[in-house]
Amino acid sequence: MIEVEGLSKRYGPVEAIRNLNFRIEQGDVMGFLGPNGAGKTTTMRILTGYMPATEGVARVAGHDVFDEPREVKKRIGYLPERPPLYGYMIVEGYLEHIAELKGISRAQRKDAVERAISRCALEEVRSRLVSHLSKGYQQRLGIAQAIIHDPQVLVLDEPTIGLDPRQIVEIREMIRGFAGAHTIVLSSHILSEVSQICNKVIIINRGEIVAADTIDQLRKSITAAERVRVRVADKKPEIVDILKALPGVQSVVEDGAAFIVDTLPGSKAVEVIARTVLEKEWGFIEVARIEIGIEDVFLKLIEASEAKRAEAAQES
Repeated sequence: MIEVEGLSKRYGPVEAIRNLNFRIEQGDVMGFLGPNGAGKTTTMRILTGYMPATEGVARVAGHDVFDEPREVKKRIGYLPERPPLYGYMIVEGYLEHIAELKGISRAQRKDAVERAISRCALEEVRSRLVSHLSKGYQQRLGIAQAIIHDPQVLVLDEPTIGLDPRQIVEIREMIRGFAGAHTIVLSSHILSEVSQICNKVIIINRGEIVAADTIDQLRKSITAAERVRVRVADKKPEIVDILKALPGVQSVVEDGAAFIVDTLPGSKAVEVIARTVLEKEWGFIEVARIEIGIEDVFLKLIEASEAKRAEAAQES
């Protein structure tokens, strides 16, 4: 569905992205992650035809972004970080205008507008001025303009930025509802959001791809270790030192009412920890394996990328 080969973008001496290569299959919901300035928005703008690349090839549904921009734009719906809204227009009139701009015939325009209003839950505000909408409804309207022509691909750049917690949940649910009917590329700084919506991720740092895979596979790739949560009734001061001294234990961090223990790959530290808690009579409450979060995966991969870059700089 989306193929990128050797994609680079330079602004004078500055390389925003460098030799990107990735593929997104039809029906995928791909999360695009990276620190500020990593090159996420630049890549999205190139894929949507908003700006040209310096080098490389990008194809959407078999059409070259640079040689066949009109064909690509027919197949892509784009929500930029700042939605292209006109505050002086009525919601319904704005969508009719966007439908016309996107080449939807007059005969089909009304149905397209109604479908977008329904899918984005805009019925209550269809007759309001865009400038009078809440931030949440403006974001819904931005998504509605992106899907009004029923594109094969949706590109969403920070779709929940600036929203309150309730609005974030609502927009997430809406995007999840689009999965399957559309191939989705989603950029977000909220890592938990990506883990809840996306089935795959691409992590980019300083314009280069650090990793691209499912979240589970990335977890496995960075460590074979286990993370354990320990909770006891009697939190004695010496507990951290005793746990750290156990075979197979890599680190121990006190986290509120619990201790978070990282173990070395291949060790049987969980059993040793449980036995120690019982023997020391600390008041056993819980010893449980916990899943390594996407935040940990992201940070470890970025740290590894920075370390590799620093090593290369020293060698040169």
